[in-house]
Amino acid sequence: MAKAKDEIRLTIVDREVVVTHPDKLLIPDAKVRKLDLVNYYVAVAEGALRGAGGRPCVLVRYPDGFGGEFFFQKRAPATRPEWLEVASIRFPSGRSADEVVPRHAADLAWMANLACLELHPHPVRADDLDHPDELRVDLDPVPGVEWPQIRQVAHLVHEALTQVGLTGWPKTSGSRGVHVLVRIERRWTFDQVRRAALALAREVERRAPELATSAWWKEERRGVFIDYNQNAKDRTVSSAYSVRPRPDARVSMPLTWQELDHCDPADFTLWTVPERWQASGDAHAAIDDHAGSLEPLLELSARQEAEGQGDAPWPPHYRKAPGEPRRAPPSTSRRATPLIEIARADREADAVAAAEAWKASHPQAAAHLEPSDVLVDRMRGRSSLWYRVRINLTRVPPALRPGARKSA
Repeated sequence: MAKAKDEIRLTIVDREVVVTHPDKLLIPDAKVRKLDLVNYYVAVAEGALRGAGGRPCVLVRYPDGFGGEFFFQKRAPATRPEWLEVASIRFPSGRSADEVVPRHAADLAWMANLACLELHPHPVRADDLDHPDELRVDLDPVPGVEWPQIRQVAHLVHEALTQVGLTGWPKTSGSRGVHVLVRIERRWTFDQVRRAALALAREVERRAPELATSAWWKEERRGVFIDYNQNAKDRTVSSAYSVRPRPDARVSMPLTWQELDHCDPADFTLWTVPERWQASGDAHAAIDDHAGSLEPLLELSARQEAEGQGDAPWPPHYRKAPGEPRRAPPSTSRRATPLIEIARADREADAVAAAEAWKASHPQAAAHLEPSDVLVDRMRGRSSLWYRVRINLTRVPPALRPGARKSA
């Protein structure tokens, strides 16, 4: 058997990109090699750059492929092509970093060679790092919520945006949820954009309180969580055409509102999306033509505050904001929710497996649980993720509750 070449050189437009270990498997179940990832991003570069181009990007690297260790790299590698652009981002912590700003297909190929499966851009352009041009609506279903309900909440978001004069552009998240992107004029700060996103989340919750929630603490959520904090400075989400770390090499797929009603997110993978691109083009091709004003949402926020709805909790590691409520889950209050921590894991799949193992070991207690009672918390550090698994025992009769330490 012939030995695979250790590297190949690709000419992409007028730039040369070296792909090292091109046959290295990055997503084994889907048989995706590093070269396949490079070719994918070149094939859909126009759409991928519409989502991530011209924006500082965090490098989410999987050097050992899906299933191995991965890490978030904010600083661009010191050894990089001279044609690669960077922008200096300053974080809430006070630190700063020069992050990669892709603008060409060759830039995406270079990132893919670093085993960057995902594209994680900031919601700002490199020429103005203080004023976002995008509000991001992240619909994150709690366990047990199925695709039809997620679509239903997405349409409620669409209706609410339309009523305030904004245009929403839906895409699958590439996981279980939906993202709705909203281009905005570059006139507002990160804090103002986050506050507008919070107002939108509360408005959607008001319209359908059994379907959607703006509650930050997982133990209070039901239905589909509208994650307003994805608009806080230094938060990123996977962009359009981003490959996600899933066994089937699923892609975060831009859609029309009509397509959202009839699609299956599993249909959009690294292998299928280039053919769709060739046949149908980009459903978000006109997104940059529809930058709108946040004024109506900020006016809604002011009305909500006058009615007693002030700020909501920020993510961990952010400084306490003026008017922010107590940054602690209700389970830590004096009348604590019976919530137990059962496991910690480096990967979501291991966390879910731990929850299933706990239920198998405690069948009498598990029989009283709803899917939303199993809380798999995604804990993000500066350069990595880990997962905490907790069980809400509120529905379990006290006599059947297993003994365990209270989570903090």
